[in-house]
Amino acid sequence: MSTSLPAKSRSLLRRYLAAGYAAFIVYASLSPFLGWQEQGLEFWAVLTSPLMLTYSGFDALSNLLAYLPFGLLLALNLLTCFGNVRSVLWATLLAIGLSVTMEYLQMYLPMRTSSNADILANGIGAFAGALLAVSVANRAWFMRVTKWRIGLFRQGTGVDFGLALVMLWMFAQINPSLPMLGNVFITEPAYRMFVAIPEAPFSIWESVAVALNLLMVGALLLTLLRVRRHVVVGLALMLGVVALTKFIAAALLLKSWALLLWLNSEAILGIVIGVILITGISWLSRSRLIWATALGALSYVVLANWVLDSGTPSAAMRLYQWRFGHLRNYNGLSHNVSLVFPLLLGGYLWRVRSARHLEEGKK
Repeated sequence: MSTSLPAKSRSLLRRYLAAGYAAFIVYASLSPFLGWQEQGLEFWAVLTSPLMLTYSGFDALSNLLAYLPFGLLLALNLLTCFGNVRSVLWATLLAIGLSVTMEYLQMYLPMRTSSNADILANGIGAFAGALLAVSVANRAWFMRVTKWRIGLFRQGTGVDFGLALVMLWMFAQINPSLPMLGNVFITEPAYRMFVAIPEAPFSIWESVAVALNLLMVGALLLTLLRVRRHVVVGLALMLGVVALTKFIAAALLLKSWALLLWLNSEAILGIVIGVILITGISWLSRSRLIWATALGALSYVVLANWVLDSGTPSAAMRLYQWRFGHLRNYNGLSHNVSLVFPLLLGGYLWRVRSARHLEEGKK
């Protein structure tokens, strides 16, 4: 008996999320993409080496948890075409295939170590995620959430991609070594703020960057939601989730003196300015809203790349009390996502504008 999801619950959003998560895995596995060279290793020897060789419990757990969401997203996509058993099987095999590919490529990176234990942990994580997907996909509450999402947001070209961009934005912002809605890495000299008069003056440009960052995601929500007044609730929820996650992550990962560095005066002022800007553009027509959002995204790109000194992801590692290199990968990834987001938003706006002109031409 097939238990595949009904057609109306099928969504491009799941595909975008699965593809995006696969890209994250590739980045985390191969970063920093430097020093490629033949090291005289045989991949078959890697696959047949003793398990748990120079391997820790933390490595196993982190690899398992890294692939669990990937298995879940793959299975949710496959359930639109297959039953439970085949969805779990194919999701696990696809995830293992990606893991094997990453381990093979890591043989050519001197800074990386290929391991069959990684493949095993990744496969178990993907299998667990796929089982979780089939266990919730046909539950009543899951279907209600799907219907609620369909009713809350507009229908049409690019909406699912826009929702994926919202989630991508939140992923980048929860990094505790970035200021609230900022893209400038906090470095250890900021510690002087707590022991002496700070050397660096208040930076209005950082506030402007925060305001533009908030403007971009607020305008994105304005183009996605059916009722524009819901943007207030949406933004409040998103900022609350980001702030809470940042605080929890900072408490777990950062040194004690850096616990609240992510919430500085520049960020607070920028949020206030951003809310005012979003309120102003909420009255614009849809076509003018698209142009205003594009202008804000372009301004953010110029400011982030040519005005502000964003620092480097590795410099932010001095904030952390953890020694594991996974954090360096996440810092680099979140930094790159925050810089690429305006470009992806521009692509989304171009697609929405083109679809709008096409619809008007048919009338």
